[in-house]
Amino acid sequence: MAATHSKSVRLTPFARIFMGLIGATSLGYVAMRQGLFERLAPHAKVRAAVTPTQASLPAFVEGAGSPSTAFTAKLPETAPGCASAPEVRMEVWAWNAQMGLMLATGGPQATVGSAMCAHGVNLRLLRQDDGTKMREDLVAFATALKNGDSQPKAGTAFVAIMGDGSAAFVSELDAVLEKLGPGYRAKVVGSAGYSWGEDKFMGPPAWRERPAASKGGLVAGVLRDGDWNIAQKWLGENRLCTNPDEHTWDPACLNWFSTPGYVEAAQAYVAGTCEERAVVHAGVPTGERRKVCVDGVVTWTPGDVMVAQKKGGLVSIVSTREYRGQMPHVIIGIDRWLQDNRATVEGLLAAMFEGAEQVKTTPQALAAAAQISATVYGEETGAYWAKYFAGVQEKDAQGLTVELGGSRVNGLADDLQLFGVTQYAPGSTNLFAATYTVFGNLVVAQYPDLVPRVLPVSEVLDVSYVTALAARQGVHVPADLPRFAAAEPLRQVVSRGAWTIAFAPGSAQFVESSKAELDALFDTLVIANGAAVEVHGHTDSQGDPKVNLSLSEARAFAVKQYLEARSAANFPQGRVRVFAHGQQNPVAPNGTPEGRAQNRRVEIVLGTTAS
Repeated sequence: MAATHSKSVRLTPFARIFMGLIGATSLGYVAMRQGLFERLAPHAKVRAAVTPTQASLPAFVEGAGSPSTAFTAKLPETAPGCASAPEVRMEVWAWNAQMGLMLATGGPQATVGSAMCAHGVNLRLLRQDDGTKMREDLVAFATALKNGDSQPKAGTAFVAIMGDGSAAFVSELDAVLEKLGPGYRAKVVGSAGYSWGEDKFMGPPAWRERPAASKGGLVAGVLRDGDWNIAQKWLGENRLCTNPDEHTWDPACLNWFSTPGYVEAAQAYVAGTCEERAVVHAGVPTGERRKVCVDGVVTWTPGDVMVAQKKGGLVSIVSTREYRGQMPHVIIGIDRWLQDNRATVEGLLAAMFEGAEQVKTTPQALAAAAQISATVYGEETGAYWAKYFAGVQEKDAQGLTVELGGSRVNGLADDLQLFGVTQYAPGSTNLFAATYTVFGNLVVAQYPDLVPRVLPVSEVLDVSYVTALAARQGVHVPADLPRFAAAEPLRQVVSRGAWTIAFAPGSAQFVESSKAELDALFDTLVIANGAAVEVHGHTDSQGDPKVNLSLSEARAFAVKQYLEARSAANFPQGRVRVFAHGQQNPVAPNGTPEGRAQNRRVEIVLGTTAS
């Protein structure tokens, strides 16, 4: 499949100009997605292998809205419509999470009978795979606005990217926009949907069955990217290390083969790419060299399809099907124009939400949206986009069953849930803020020389537009909520890790020092809302075995109740299961205080069920 399918982006000549403008300002995660760091990384300070911190991310909520309340408007026509309204341009990647936006627009430009025209928005959709060009066009738009053009013909009013890259994208952009004044900052105003399986970490089946088997593996992909982040989170949860230096090989860690794009990552695996590397241990050269070959991939659709069809042998180790909060779609615009054109912004979002509700509830709407997607993206067919929107299981070239594709669309209630608008989504948390902050910090932590800082989310997110819609029109279709059947056993374990949560002696009451650990546990689990959670309680060998068994059960239940009380939406009934082991499974000798402390633990297992 042509590399133009990829969300990955190569630099234009503007990149050097843009970097000259921003000087030493932090490089962005989305810039990494476009391969920017592949030019800069060799000059960065090489760090020793590290175990990634456990990424704390938002949870995706799923399920189906009530068919009786679903939006059932007619499908748009193909003829151009509402041309008398000012043209509003939005640059988008080729991404199935935008199906609602596609249907609402009706084509590359708003058509007769479209929801956009019904709301007075003459939207023009432009495929743009180059994030540097997106930033360039937002700067051009803001500059023209600053110079007195109220509806600039230069640049673009909106760009749509992945939310897990928005922290670095906006921070880099802000270095230029701040020179125009405080009213010209970039703002996130809405979301069209989520990646829901298509972005994934693929490896040999042994890695999924036994995570430690990935030690010494070589994974191809765009480094410091969203799919790279999926692997980083999985490593952290399984207490495994990553080698940040893509030029060496550490046999005790997962290693990386840098590619400029997602399709190229798949191609590297399919071609059996190998290279000779210096062997290191915890970042220290051993003096040896070894030939290593790509045996894993971080990629997205169509990269996963290419791997499966052209070579096979890899399965999904973990994806945004389990880590559903990781990749919300986000729409970004310039604050001054947004505020001056509030009716247009709210109309665009309202139309997009209506399109999403149609896509959620009728096959005809999905088929129409997929055909519009093929036209806007200039790639493949409507049948292709529809097939991989839902996600499928297929046999690969070696006969393995693999999961390919998968995206979701957001209605108004889903955005209110995502942005934590508690007035309309009671008990919710700001899931976008967690995504934004965690992935910004993840890159800053591992590559501080390249990415020194990101803007606070409070300076970037503006929920006033979706809140105004909810206040004016109400929320008639509920948000998709997670569902779990408690009786279903785990079909596949995603990760397993022990947590040292302190309790009062002989009690199931948390001590004050446990708060930070409990908060970290909560944050770690909310991203994996597609996974069931097993809480395994363990004690040391002090005391009566029967009492210890009961105590381990009570402590596991205390953790379960804590999670459910923090967020019923993220931890619904049936998601968290409790298991008591007492003193039966020590991980260290019970003869020392240090060993007994290790044995007094709660083990968390994440996994998928048959449903």
